[in-house]
Amino acid sequence: MMNNWQKHSHNYRKHSETTKFVTMLDFFRKRTPKFDYLQRSFGQKKFSLLDVGAGNHSASKTKKLFPHCEYYGIDLNRHFNNDESDFTAMKAFYEMDLTRLQFEIIPDDHFDFIRMTHIIEHLFNGDEVIKNLLPKLKKEGFIYIEYPGDKSTNLPSMNGTLNFYDDPTHVRIYSVKELTALLTNHNCSILSSGTRRNWVFLTAMPFRIIGNMLK
Repeated sequence: MMNNWQKHSHNYRKHSETTKFVTMLDFFRKRTPKFDYLQRSFGQKKFSLLDVGAGNHSASKTKKLFPHCEYYGIDLNRHFNNDESDFTAMKAFYEMDLTRLQFEIIPDDHFDFIRMTHIIEHLFNGDEVIKNLLPKLKKEGFIYIEYPGDKSTNLPSMNGTLNFYDDPTHVRIYSVKELTALLTNHNCSILSSGTRRNWVFLTAMPFRIIGNMLK
């Protein structure tokens, strides 16, 4: 009896520690910029999200942190690091080439939040893409755009794309001034802009650079 009890107790503690670890990871994930704005804007309230660039299991990751999110995804290829669990998490998925500006299938005045994280640098007409997606936002909705700016061209080159030119699919550098003008000309108010600083990422950066040099 004693051995069985000790084994059961050990398993319970292990499960408890794992749960705490996952909770801690979720806490830090919500502090990454693309999730931080969702957390601050909606918390655990219901909201509709149009995720422009929905690969890399983005739907599952987002729904795990925000279970009341109504998730819609756009991507050029539906199989870009997605599986059935991701599509199950989505309300709808739009497989399309953004540069063609054919967004009629996406409902207007429907979304509380549009997220474009590291998308426009891959598009020669990213400004036109943004302009044509803005009607999809509800009044008082939010749009979050993240991209490597001109300063990134001065960063060291490394695997994982630190310098703008590390990725051969990057085709255009956009500026804060340029996008600020575009958004304000289309009745948007700028809540914040400028260089993003993720302190968790910055703290780990020296180790990433050293690791890259050792490869």
